Amino acid sequence: PGANPARIRQQLTEYGLVAEEYGGETMFIDVSALKREGIDDLLEAVLLTADAALELQANPDMPARGVAIEGHLDKGRGAVATVLVQKGTLRAGDSIVAGGAHGRVRAMLDENGKPVAEAGPSIPVEIQGLSDVPAAGDELIVLGDERKAREIALYRPGKFRDTKLARQQAAKLENMFESVGEGVVRTLPLIIKADVQGSLEAVTESLRKLERDEVKVAFVNRAVGGITENDVQLAAASNATIIGFNVRPNRRARELAEQHHVEIRTYEIIYKLIEDIEAAMVGMLAPEYEEIVTGEAEVREVFRVPRVGAVAGCYVRSGTITRGSKVRFLPEGVVIWKGAISSLRRFKEDVRTVQSGFECGIGLTDFQDLHQGDVIETYDEREIPRT
Repeated sequence: PGANPARIRQQLTEYGLVAEEYGGETMFIDVSALKREGIDDLLEAVLLTADAALELQANPDMPARGVAIEGHLDKGRGAVATVLVQKGTLRAGDSIVAGGAHGRVRAMLDENGKPVAEAGPSIPVEIQGLSDVPAAGDELIVLGDERKAREIALYRPGKFRDTKLARQQAAKLENMFESVGEGVVRTLPLIIKADVQGSLEAVTESLRKLERDEVKVAFVNRAVGGITENDVQLAAASNATIIGFNVRPNRRARELAEQHHVEIRTYEIIYKLIEDIEAAMVGMLAPEYEEIVTGEAEVREVFRVPRVGAVAGCYVRSGTITRGSKVRFLPEGVVIWKGAISSLRRFKEDVRTVQSGFECGIGLTDFQDLHQGDVIETYDEREIPRT
């Protein structure tokens, strides 16, 4: 409500974006998902800009190169990936490598689910025949030899793993001295399994946003597909919790999880998943406490009792003084000692509490340097809920 395209055009002139209708060079297209307006105009403007203004071109007569934008495991078709061809032409039967996956294009489907024999630049297709599900963003390359594609695909995961471990070790060395004297960082180890690559990335990024300085999320493994025995064995070895999003464990995995006491939590709604992990991370935070003053007593006279030591004759100015409660000693308003009340008397009788406006005798644990006019303050510590 209240959308004003003309005002937006005027505001964007402050950033050097002047609309064509104002004599500038920036093309503006008004679109509305609510009213279903402007999409055709937007697509036409993109094509016009690419062809006429930017003269973007791609060579269709070369081995295809592209990028994986989605992937998932299909029960009947195996690993399925949606790829966008950027250069060259991708054809059925081509040997390809995409990240750590390799294979031969067994079938290609267009955006309508119809089989196609080839896909040129800027054409998205769904392909079958890969050995594994590529990650979103993995580069797809067509190679002339399937054996060569297999070698590259097998080499890449090891190379990525070595690089990741090297970075982790470097980070540990760099932060070693910074961590000295700081609180221990608690880590929540997780294994994430999801139905498709896009869901996996969404869950991962959502959980990373929950991290704080005191508590981190450690992704032991992230993969597309159902929860298997291997996942349970890895979770048992790393003391991790398995999180499944739109996937379920098979019967053997469930039995193994019960045997090894591995927790498996499955979700179909990402918000519920995030809420549960957030609650777990909050529970891992170190507790914080605040001090609440419960009573205040002024020392009127100091008695020296044999085999007992100094006992303060006090007047309770506010609150309640309780035997055994925590104490701050405040001569001239400065805390110089903290301890507890070891004895509390009214006249000659031991009492548990003394209310405001009454006199009492107070003995402190391990503290004898009492003087007339000093203030003894009692307090409790209350835990503050962490968020």
